[in-house]
Amino acid sequence: MSWYHIPGNQQDVAVSTRVRLARNLVGYPFPARLDAAGAKSVIDLVGGVLEKNGFVRMDLASLSRASAESLVEKRFISPRFARESLPHVLFLNDPCNLSVMVCEEDHIRIQCILPGFSLQDAWEGAAKVEALLDGALELAFDPKLGYLTASPLHLGTALRGSVMLSLPLLSAAGRTEALARQLMQTGLSLRGIFGEGAAAVGGLYRISARATLGVSEEETLARLSEGAQSVMNAERKAREGLADADLDRLTDRIRRAEGILRHAHLLSAVEMIELLGLLRLGAAMGMVHGVKVEALTALLAEGMPATLSLSVEPPPKNDHEREILRAKVVRERIFGV
Repeated sequence: MSWYHIPGNQQDVAVSTRVRLARNLVGYPFPARLDAAGAKSVIDLVGGVLEKNGFVRMDLASLSRASAESLVEKRFISPRFARESLPHVLFLNDPCNLSVMVCEEDHIRIQCILPGFSLQDAWEGAAKVEALLDGALELAFDPKLGYLTASPLHLGTALRGSVMLSLPLLSAAGRTEALARQLMQTGLSLRGIFGEGAAAVGGLYRISARATLGVSEEETLARLSEGAQSVMNAERKAREGLADADLDRLTDRIRRAEGILRHAHLLSAVEMIELLGLLRLGAAMGMVHGVKVEALTALLAEGMPATLSLSVEPPPKNDHEREILRAKVVRERIFGV
């Protein structure tokens, strides 16, 4: 069962948690300077360890474009990895919420992704995989610089942690920019899920730790945990502070979102994300009943274009057919109709 089907901690605000570790092998150039033979050698070495420990090999060169894009939508791989021309392989342990990209920007990108707010558990999951590889392979490490990586930004622990948050009220009130400036002073970033400067569709933001050199894993995780908790508390306080006409207007928006999701015949991806954000808020505030939050999280992956198209045979021929299918899937998953 994939991570997005499982109930998570503090999922009234926290959508998912991800911890990622970058590692490289001694004796091989970074992937940007690696030839096909070298890439295959790295893949075989890493795969020899992982396939003995519950990981399934997925060669990206053998996958369709839609299948690769679906893995991006499910957050198992990066967009860059989906487009890579060098031989590159994903090793996936779906039951443990673990994935390893081999030959992305670095030789090895270990990732653990969990629902809700679970930084410590995600760190422990990624660290176990790193320990397996470190016990069998020689990883590039310098006593002063830490783990050697293709980008100088990742030197040190080469750990990147992030938490996806649903912040509809902070976003609507225009408070996220001020929060982002405050967090930047502590080495954290807050931005819309579609990247730097992108609009936060559906009130979805990602808070992440930026610095890896000169700080320990424990310090990075503690800083990220504190920052994420402060933002989540600010969103909850905004919800608790609603009253009178403001509360009535929000209630109306949530009820309308529920009605559209229950009865729509056509539904675009962007509209779906916006409406799911409102329904998630309604469920958290007790305005909507009988809705499982994990079902809303799952639709953020399963309602996206590539994953949606792969869910039926024959697949939709165009955006119009996808919008009909998306509306149907949403009705079934949320309301059972």
